[in-house]
Amino acid sequence: MLRNKTVFIGITATIILLLFVATHLVLRNNVSSKPRDYADIAARGVMSVAVDFSPLSYHIQGDSVSGFDYELLQMLSRQANIEIDIHPETGLSKSLDLLNHGTYDVIAQQIPITTENKQEYIFTKPLLLNKQVLIQRTDSSGNVAIRNQLDLADCTLHIAQDAPTRLRIENLAHEIGSTIHIKELPDYGAEQLIILVATGEIDYAVCDEAKASVIAADYDNIDYRTDISFTQFMSWTLRKDSPVLRDSIDSWLTQIQETEEYKTLYTKYFGTKTYDKHRRISNEINDSIAAQ
Repeated sequence: MLRNKTVFIGITATIILLLFVATHLVLRNNVSSKPRDYADIAARGVMSVAVDFSPLSYHIQGDSVSGFDYELLQMLSRQANIEIDIHPETGLSKSLDLLNHGTYDVIAQQIPITTENKQEYIFTKPLLLNKQVLIQRTDSSGNVAIRNQLDLADCTLHIAQDAPTRLRIENLAHEIGSTIHIKELPDYGAEQLIILVATGEIDYAVCDEAKASVIAADYDNIDYRTDISFTQFMSWTLRKDSPVLRDSIDSWLTQIQETEEYKTLYTKYFGTKTYDKHRRISNEINDSIAAQ
C-alpha cells in the first residue's frame, strides 16, 4: 500500500511538473510571438538584437568585443538612450526565424536589400555598399583558378545555410548558361567557409566582400577578387510589423552618421575610399528623393 501511494505521488508530481513546463513554454511563446514596435520597446526600455558572430559584425578577442555592427549598436544605444540586448548567432536562418517569432526586434548584420528580401522584411537605411565574391586559394605564385565568371560552370560553390547568396548564384548560372552546383553548410558563417578554403577542405566558397576583406587578412593563400554579384546596399533587418521602430532607428542612424565618431568607425573596418563612396551615393539618393 505504501509503495502504491509513493508511486501515485511520484506520478502526480511528474504530471504537475510537465504541466508547469508546458504552461511556461506556452506563455513564453505567446510573449515572444507578440508583435513589438517602437512603443512596446520604449516602454520596456530594451531592444533585443541578433548579430552575426563574425569578425566584421561581432568578434570576441580576449576580454574585448569588437565588430562594426556591435560598435554601431553601442553608439545607437547612447543616441536612443535605450538598452540593447545583443545575441550573437552563427546562422542567418536561425536569426530570421527568431525575428519572425518575436524573440528579436532587429537583426543587426549586413543583409542585401533585394526585391525578394523586401517582400518579407523591412530594412533600415543603407549602412554599407557590398557585393558577393568568390573565395578561392592562390597557388605559390599568387595565381587563381577562376577569374572569369564563365569558368564557374560545373563548379561547386559552398555557402552558409539559407544565405541570400543562393539566389544570386542561381541567377548567375542562368546568365552563363551552365550549371553551378551549390552546397549549403549548416551553422557555418563566412569565417568558417574561408578557413575551409584556406585549409584545402573545399575549393570554393561565396560570401560578401566586406567580411572577406577582414577575415582573409589572416590567410596568405586566400583570394576574394572575383565578383559574383554587382554592388548592393546592405542594411539591418526588421519584421514588417515594426515600421515605427525602423523609422526610429533610421532617425538615430542619420544623426550618428553625421559624427566624426561614425566616420572613424566606418573607415576602421572598410577604409576611407569606401566611406567616401558610400557618402557620395547616399547623398545622391537623398537628393533624388528630396527632388521628387
